[in-house]
Amino acid sequence: MSKSNKANKANQSGARAVSYSTSPLLASKTPPWRSRFLVALVGLAFLGLLARAVYVQVLNTDFFQKQGEARYAHTLELPASRGRINDRTGQVLAASVAVPSIWAIPKEVDADADKRRELAKALGLSNKELDAKLNPEARFVWLKRLADDEAAAKVKALGLKGVFQDREYRRKYPEGEAAAHVVGFTNVEDRGQEGIELAFQKELQGRDGSRSVVRDRLGRVVEDIGEIVPAANGHDIDLSVDSKVQFFAYQRVRDAVVENKAKAGSVVVLDALTGEVLALANYPSYDPSNRQNLNGEQLRNRALTDVFEPGSTMKPFIAGLSMETGRTTPDSLVDTGNGKYAFQGAVISDTKPHGVIPVREVIKFSSNIGATKLAMQMQPREMHEMFTAIGLGQRPQISFPGAISGKLRPYKTWRPIEQATMSYGYGLSASLFQLARAYTVFARDGEIVPVSMLRQPHDHAVPGIRVFSPKVTQDLRLMLQAAAGPGGTAPEAQVPGYSVGGKSGTAHKQEGRGYASHKYRSWFVGIAPITNPRIVVAVMVDEPTAGVYYGGKVAGPVFSQVTAQTLRLLGVQPDLDVKSQIVANQKAVATEESF
Repeated sequence: MSKSNKANKANQSGARAVSYSTSPLLASKTPPWRSRFLVALVGLAFLGLLARAVYVQVLNTDFFQKQGEARYAHTLELPASRGRINDRTGQVLAASVAVPSIWAIPKEVDADADKRRELAKALGLSNKELDAKLNPEARFVWLKRLADDEAAAKVKALGLKGVFQDREYRRKYPEGEAAAHVVGFTNVEDRGQEGIELAFQKELQGRDGSRSVVRDRLGRVVEDIGEIVPAANGHDIDLSVDSKVQFFAYQRVRDAVVENKAKAGSVVVLDALTGEVLALANYPSYDPSNRQNLNGEQLRNRALTDVFEPGSTMKPFIAGLSMETGRTTPDSLVDTGNGKYAFQGAVISDTKPHGVIPVREVIKFSSNIGATKLAMQMQPREMHEMFTAIGLGQRPQISFPGAISGKLRPYKTWRPIEQATMSYGYGLSASLFQLARAYTVFARDGEIVPVSMLRQPHDHAVPGIRVFSPKVTQDLRLMLQAAAGPGGTAPEAQVPGYSVGGKSGTAHKQEGRGYASHKYRSWFVGIAPITNPRIVVAVMVDEPTAGVYYGGKVAGPVFSQVTAQTLRLLGVQPDLDVKSQIVANQKAVATEESF
């Protein structure tokens, strides 16, 4: 046996001889506190995990659930369709149609420079505007809301990642400029901003619904979660306006403004039986579907918002009050002298001398002196109560924004000269709408009727508030008929086949604290047919500059045209022989009304 083998055997025998259990090093005991400490640490760790689980799963579960759902769950709005606005015959004046709206998640938009230029061109944006919208820090951005189908098709054809389309509602206004001041318009959020859209916002808007979904990272809906809350569409609004009467009235006042080189014009048509507004037209106007570069002149609903001194249209009310209180009759004589009347340090003038005339001719010839002498027989309180009864100085009670009250000062502050000027329409102010309603007194045998922009469920006469007796009103209608007839101030207001009556007015426009010498408002307010009144029509033309400015000549023809068309559409039978009503054959010369 070699020496090396012997050495190996010796080493193995020595290793087996060592006892590990009796080794001083291995036999030393571990301190008891160390094991307890380790067990305590493990227990504390488990307690921490348990507390965190309780905090996440019990105490703050809503927060963490929302944070989790935000990564995959989304709530989609189901927009309600806004209610329609219809005219009295069911013709649609405003309706909502579904159109595409284009949006993006900027950080996911994958497009090279050429694609971005094509996208900007399709959206009608500049490259700079598109870059600003696609700010990577934004989580969501509208690229174009309420886009047209052509733009949406071009964007879709690009197939860009991160660019999406949804459907929203856009308002359409079939009657355009003709009915703009009636229906108004909505903003991009589909909320009413003007007209009926604003006045009935709550009824029209409805209630949006919702749908909870799971979307993937590309924004695609992959699953519905939870219940779907359906949208509740808005209610339709049925107006009293007749779209045909409205369109015709708009055309006629537009033509009158252009022909007379005027600043603006308005027409109001009322149904004297029901108090319904059949037309409310203004020019200038605007297209509610395209409101770019609009200005205040276009947006103003002048028939309701513009007030002016009503001039000679007040004279029939003064004559009516004088007869109602028993001071005069239609045949009572009034001395208007030579056309000049010195009163309280001022001179009141007529356009020409009329001498001694009956009350009926005070209205026919529109005498300022005659109206003054009738008014000065009365107490200021009597005149004020009558003006208040016909709606002056009060905001019209109508479901429409923007209507204002005009001006009527307390009678205790009137000076005698102010009482005199108020008798022929200076020193107080009213809107064209207020004048139209006031003239329902003459159409309804002395009652002023409430007015409405909404279709009434009946076609019979609504109750009114009495101002004059039926007998006095019948006398006043004959006076108004004479004023609109041969020798009166507005023969151009006559309507072939129908008897009409009314009063023209012309007034200098206020400018600063005085009056502009060459700026006028011209108007005519009348009723038809005189034998059995059905409608009231009021026309105003602001600042005619083509050389003619008297109300009978400027506004009278518009009244004639609108009245004829409206009566035909309402099916009112003619009450006169047509030939006898042709103004041209009468060869009558109108008397220029006094201011």
